[in-house]
Amino acid sequence: MPDKVIDASAMAALVFGEPEAEEIADRIRGASLHAPVLIDFEVASVCLKKLRQYSKQRAALLAGHALGRQMAVRKHSVDTQEIVLMAEKTKLTVYDATYLWLAGSLGAELVTLDKQLARVAESLMR
Repeated sequence: MPDKVIDASAMAALVFGEPEAEEIADRIRGASLHAPVLIDFEVASVCLKKLRQYSKQRAALLAGHALGRQMAVRKHSVDTQEIVLMAEKTKLTVYDATYLWLAGSLGAELVTLDKQLARVAESLMR
């Protein structure tokens, strides 16, 4: 079973039924999923934003958030000093660099919908 690091954009697509959910489900099928502890806060932030924007979908959004918290994703602590250096080097945010660093430290594919993050990850894999 291959290891994959899932970021908040990909997780949010899955748990909130966004248009890219099927693509993400295909990409993670059969994988052992990993993420930094940060993912819980980022997905919660997405949930809050959606609650404010789509208040009539409150029950579905909260159910999606609860489902995401039950997914089999191994949460990891990260080396924040290394994250800062990676963010500086790649011009990414500290948040995005956290997922990239974890993927690199695990030798795992990064699953993201963030185009800039995906480009940087791909360039580092070469």
